[in-house]
Amino acid sequence: MIAIDHIHFSYGRRRTAVFDDFSLTLGSDCIYGLLGKNGTGKSTLLYLIAGLLLPSRGSVRYLGTETRLRRPETLSELYLLPEEFTLPKVRLAEYVKLHRPFYPRFSDELLQQCLTDFDLTPDLHLGELSMGQRKKAYISFALATNTRLLLMDEPTNGLDIPSKSQFRRVVARSMTEGRTLLISTHQVRDIDALLDHVVMLDGSRVLLNRPVADICAALRFDEVAAGAPVADALYAQPSPGGQQVVRRADGRPETPLNLELLFNAMLDRPGLAAEIFPEP
Repeated sequence: MIAIDHIHFSYGRRRTAVFDDFSLTLGSDCIYGLLGKNGTGKSTLLYLIAGLLLPSRGSVRYLGTETRLRRPETLSELYLLPEEFTLPKVRLAEYVKLHRPFYPRFSDELLQQCLTDFDLTPDLHLGELSMGQRKKAYISFALATNTRLLLMDEPTNGLDIPSKSQFRRVVARSMTEGRTLLISTHQVRDIDALLDHVVMLDGSRVLLNRPVADICAALRFDEVAAGAPVADALYAQPSPGGQQVVRRADGRPETPLNLELLFNAMLDRPGLAAEIFPEP
């Protein structure tokens, strides 16, 4: 679905490149988590995929078409939900009426379902909402566009704890056959239970690009008491109860995915993914 081939991108000629000879391929029918340290280009990558930023070299293709061309048939099938946004001071119904013609599969039913899950009413006025409510309304609209590709940049920023639970519910309900979500976030605990696939970046390096099922089949994420032996750990970090460790599963029962622990392990040992998942 998304093919990024040997791109180079920087903000200005004299600045260090955000991406240099960077490549990545993403499939369809999946919820991807895009993780990386602040400043590693997660948001930039979303804007490149959407065609709102252009690489100086290489190509970004969505369904075989370069997104830099901004063709209507491409734009009608992708939607970018940015981290920071402004909405006009109009009723939601007016906003929907203005924008829905650009999205052939826009779903009123899905919009209503998302609003209900977020405890919002369909007659709301966008100019009268708090920041958190505006974000929930905008997330609802983005999901209701029903595009085949939805890019979400830090979608849980600004949401309180109950709203983050609601967010996970509305995203899970909106997933249909043929739809792909790419969620960029540093709030890993907000989305770890949602993901089908994890992509971790460190600059122009892809530290990890694997399905969650593969990760959980290969690794265990355990909490051990202080002083307990961890010689078999691939990575360990202190925790209030002792230590959190990443170990090879070696056929033992699966543990829940701990994205924060996994990310720290990959940063500490950049070659860990190749060690765990060697290329055939």
